[in-house]
Amino acid sequence: MIASLPIKNKYTSMKTLMLICAAVIGLTFTARTASAQDNEKPEFKFNEEKHDFGKIPQGTPVTTVFEFTNIGKEPLILTDVKPTCGCTIADYTKTPVKSGEKGTIKITYNAAAVMPFNKTIVVTSNAKTPTKYLNIVGEVVAKATTTGTN
Repeated sequence: MIASLPIKNKYTSMKTLMLICAAVIGLTFTARTASAQDNEKPEFKFNEEKHDFGKIPQGTPVTTVFEFTNIGKEPLILTDVKPTCGCTIADYTKTPVKSGEKGTIKITYNAAAVMPFNKTIVVTSNAKTPTKYLNIVGEVVAKATTTGTN
């Protein structure tokens, strides 16, 4: 490629070659540094990412706790835990979770409507995977009626 370019002098072609080599080495170094930094980032490891409540009686709120471990090297910080509907409430660890330590995300579902459900909870953090999706599923069934005897 260099041989086909018009050359004013041998120093110009040498400068061009050195510049190309420096650029390639610089990009390689930058890519490796970014990769090494990603390996330092915090990361989730959940005990489960989907919880099945099974059949639950209407009007009875149910709760589960998703437990996670930070398997990265830097502290893991949850910035937001947002259910995708108003029938679900989330509470979560709000302090940084150090490497190797555990945190929790507590989810409560208000079983108001008789029907199957599949709800998603969006977890945002400083992790290598910054957005995680947790799911709760189940079926709300009509509450058994009791009849009194006289």
